[in-house]
Formats: sequence, C-alpha cells, structure tokens
Amino acid sequence: MAASIDPTVRRRRLGAKLCRLRKASGLTSAEVAERLMVSQSKISRMENGRRAISLRDVRDLCALYGVTDQQVIDVLMELARDSGQQGWWHAHGDIPDSVYIGLETDAASIHAYEPLVIPGLLQTPAYAHAVIGEAVPPLTAEQAAARLKVRLRRQHRIYDPARPLRLWVVLDEAVLRRVVGSHDVMREQLEHLNAFGAEPHITVQVLPYAVGAHPGLSGQFSILQPTDGLETGVVYLERFTSGLYLEKPSDTQHYSVLYDHLQAQALDPDSTRRFITNAIKSHIDAASRP
Repeated sequence: MAASIDPTVRRRRLGAKLCRLRKASGLTSAEVAERLMVSQSKISRMENGRRAISLRDVRDLCALYGVTDQQVIDVLMELARDSGQQGWWHAHGDIPDSVYIGLETDAASIHAYEPLVIPGLLQTPAYAHAVIGEAVPPLTAEQAAARLKVRLRRQHRIYDPARPLRLWVVLDEAVLRRVVGSHDVMREQLEHLNAFGAEPHITVQVLPYAVGAHPGLSGQFSILQPTDGLETGVVYLERFTSGLYLEKPSDTQHYSVLYDHLQAQALDPDSTRRFITNAIKSHIDAASRP
C-alpha cells in the first residue's frame, strides 16, 4: 500500500500529525527547536511536509511530546520509513499533478465539481485520448501515451476492494453537450458515465442549464478526504499551468458548503441518469446525420 502513495503526501500527513501532537503538548515550534538544538525552520519545514523526516526525528519528537501510545508511534515511524518510496506513476516519467495523484490515491472520498470535462477517474480511453491530445504545448506521441496510461491506471482506485473510494461528481450540462473526440466517443463516454452512476459508491449529478447562475461559476474544484480520519481534507483547484491546494480547515469548510449548494441545485441521481440518456440519444442522432 505504501508504495502507491506519493512521498510528498506521506511527508505532509506525517508533518500534520506531528504538528497536532506538538500543539497538544503545549509547545511552540520555537520551544521544540530549542530543546532539540535545531533551527525553528527545520521544525516548520517538517510540519509543512517540505522536509524529509527521519526515524530519529520521529523518535525524538515523540519523546518530547510525551507520546507513549506505541500504536501511534508505529504509524508515525511507518510514514517516515516509507517517505522515500515513490508512487507507481513516477515510472512513467514527468507526469503533471503528481501531488494530486498521490492525494487521490490516498483519499477515502472525493467530491468533484466539473464544468468542462468528465473527471479523469470516469473517462473512457477514447475520451481521455481526445482530451490529452489537446494539451498545450502539444505532446509527443510518447508523452501522450504515458499520460493516457497513467490516467487509466488511476481508475483502478475506484475498484480497490480493500479501500473503496466514495466518489461524488456534479457535472455542468456543458460537459454532456461538448463534443470531445466525436459524437461516437461521446455516446460511449456517456454510457460509461451512466454505468458508473449506478454503482453504490459513486454518485453522479448533472447541473442543467435551466438552473441559471449558480455557486460553481467560478470553476472546477475537488475536495479530497484522506483515509486517515484524523487528517483534514484538501481542496484542489485545477489551473492551466499548475494546481492550487487549499488545506486550511476554513477553506475545506467553505468549499464543502459550496458543494452542498451545487448538489441541492443539481438533478437527483435518477433524474441525472435519464438526462444523460437523452444526451446520449442526441449524440447518436448527430452521428447518424450525413
């Protein structure tokens, strides 16, 4: 399991746990640095996940914080031990959003709002190929093949029997109408989407044009909740050149409320399946025209 999570994600999780333990002990980062005779920046970088944390660091910090629960210590040690391992996707070269893939791999649930495209976890190979083919700057055939392979491999997370991913997706109607690849590609993709929507751990809702203005007009976002219930969620905002990660509890709360509003305004799952079925028919009709 450990080898499938990005080392950056492990460091962030470990740092967050150590930060909570420090605060529970009543010590400031400056006081910890003084007692361990290290710089305060080292403590801050460890807690922010920007620095590797050794087994010795974990041992010393647990002793300083008065941690005696061996199970807690073992979890921290395992995270520190595994932080040097890389996720499976690194074998495919320079893949963008590797931090996001690590968070996605480790997530217990994801709430996603998508105004433009089908989420990567639910894309068919043909649809994914068409989306990746529009990358700017253009990709070489080898780069495009690597990105497609990674995207399809990510979907295995949905079927993991040991850690089933709970996925909620709200799609703008534009996602169903926009022709990505061809009308035949869209027909296959929407049939695939409807099949996923019938799974007990996946909920798909469509936000129709008729709703008018809504809280999601500012753009795509995802809320990822990790498997460790002690961790706070992460909000991911996808941008053209990089992603933005929001980790403050206030940010997670804000976007959770926003998502609740989107779900309330969207069609319920049964109505969504009927709506998608009608969209499928429109693509079939368009494909049959000369």
